[in-house]
Amino acid sequence: MTTRSQPDSSRAAPDTETGGQMTFFEHLIELRKRIINSLISIAVGAMIGWVAAPHFINWIIKPMLKALGEAHLDQKLFYTHPAGYLNLLITLSIYLGIVMASPWILYQIWLFVAPALYKHERSAITGFLFSTVFLFLAGLAFGYFIMLPYILRFLTSFKGPVVPLMSVNEYFDFILLVLLGLGLVFELPILIFFLSLFGIVTPKFLLQNFRYAILIIAIVAAIITPTPDAMTMLIFMAPMVGLYFLGVGVSWIVVRRREQRLAATAEAR
Repeated sequence: MTTRSQPDSSRAAPDTETGGQMTFFEHLIELRKRIINSLISIAVGAMIGWVAAPHFINWIIKPMLKALGEAHLDQKLFYTHPAGYLNLLITLSIYLGIVMASPWILYQIWLFVAPALYKHERSAITGFLFSTVFLFLAGLAFGYFIMLPYILRFLTSFKGPVVPLMSVNEYFDFILLVLLGLGLVFELPILIFFLSLFGIVTPKFLLQNFRYAILIIAIVAAIITPTPDAMTMLIFMAPMVGLYFLGVGVSWIVVRRREQRLAATAEAR
């Protein structure tokens, strides 16, 4: 007598991806763990940064010393508060700690969000994180090697009956504003990516409204540029215009892939 084979209930179901399932409290515990790990990495990075800070200060003051030398001024920076230099070392150590810990922090963010994502979403998030870091670092490099020397040369070109006394603390705040501002400006393609992802803008819309985009870019450049001359503003605008067109390309890719998915879904029906 033959018996019909029964389906094995323990056999794996078809390979379908589902996002990770976690309770609210499990999410809180996981988030707490990632935050603690990130803070520990920043603390470790700050301790390393404390050792590297005196050498790093010699690097960040080079553009200012060069500009002072070209203006035939005394190549020295001063601090005007008894704890001024110590505060600068502490502040710089913390910033260096954050920079050195940023890969680990991004990894912690990835570990927190990855279990809840599908495979294609994980690939998109990975590309997003790397693109964000790359563009931000590109903005810092552009600011330090191109914008900062030009700005400082312009500012030290004004001479009068008074002698400039350059405070190292104020100089640090100044370059931090310039570099962080450019780092954020270089994230423009990421902003356009999200706007395109949610259907707010399209490549056609961006190209048709290019003249208004130039106007907005000019206003932003005028606000961010720390000097009043037109040449500095134009140098500020040049990468922003290039990033805008890069954003148009990113938008085209996003819209094209969305249309392909919709077409594939329609054919499957």
